[in-house]
Amino acid sequence: MVLSHIREDIQAIISKDPAAKSVVEILLCYPGLHALLLHRIAHKAWIHKWFLTGRFLSHIARFLTGIEIHPGAVIGRRVVIDHGMGVVIGETAEVGDDVLIYMGVVLGGTALKNVKRHPTIAKGVVIGSGASVLGPIHVGEYAKIGAGAVVVRDVPPGATVVGVPGRIAGLEKYTAQDNIRDSAMPDPTLRVLSRLLERQQVLEDRIFRLERENALLKGGAELKISGDRESEILNALRQVIDPEIGHNIVDVDLIRSITISDTLVKIEMEINCDACPLQDYLIDQASARVRLIPWVSDVEITVIHDPWDWKISQEKTECSPVMDKTI
Repeated sequence: MVLSHIREDIQAIISKDPAAKSVVEILLCYPGLHALLLHRIAHKAWIHKWFLTGRFLSHIARFLTGIEIHPGAVIGRRVVIDHGMGVVIGETAEVGDDVLIYMGVVLGGTALKNVKRHPTIAKGVVIGSGASVLGPIHVGEYAKIGAGAVVVRDVPPGATVVGVPGRIAGLEKYTAQDNIRDSAMPDPTLRVLSRLLERQQVLEDRIFRLERENALLKGGAELKISGDRESEILNALRQVIDPEIGHNIVDVDLIRSITISDTLVKIEMEINCDACPLQDYLIDQASARVRLIPWVSDVEITVIHDPWDWKISQEKTECSPVMDKTI
């Protein structure tokens, strides 16, 4: 029985760890395998009510491997603890077959009474480095817990959980662990923010149309154009905040020039990095704000990438800007 478990564990490590080179290496150098082997002996002692023996064996395993598994915990077959340092599995925890656990994972309890107080991990779950799964909760089959997540609620099968506290970021129904490991890890917070920004854009466009229709009804066929139109545009652009630094794009000198041609506004925006993740967001927000001005009919935004260069700066020379993108 013990030998069959060891064979299964070795095959599981080979299938889930590309760094594994040979069976001998796994037998000698994989603390996760050693911890599971000692745990199975300690668990046998525990269920036969040799409590001190079980605890002492688990203490030896902790000393040798850095992995602490309470002898009362139930561990399934083909479980892989990769690296393993800092892994803690509590007394009433249950870990199903084919589970993959990375270093620093805690399957902890939240109660002070001798009841079921640790999580139940179903078949094929992947738990990322530093994740904490707390309380008598259930993690469904082939779920994925992101690194550093703190999970305190039940996780449905096939779900992906990230963040603190853990939030469900995806509900794809995985049937194999490889698919889970290779999939992208979505960010639920960014998803919500992007939807809010899209909704805000729709509402602003609707307000803009209503204001234009109202101005046309009051002022006739032609809109009244303000005398200081550039100041009006700058005031509109000051409402666009760069989230990375918390200041508006005018005060941080992202606006290089403004050209007004009748009701057409052309804006040159300077962004130092051509890979700026907020570039599209800033362009959309600037365009939307300027379009809210009643007399503006169209907006063109040109992005100029003018990277800062230390040598050029030291020589006090100017680098020629490169026209990159026109909206």
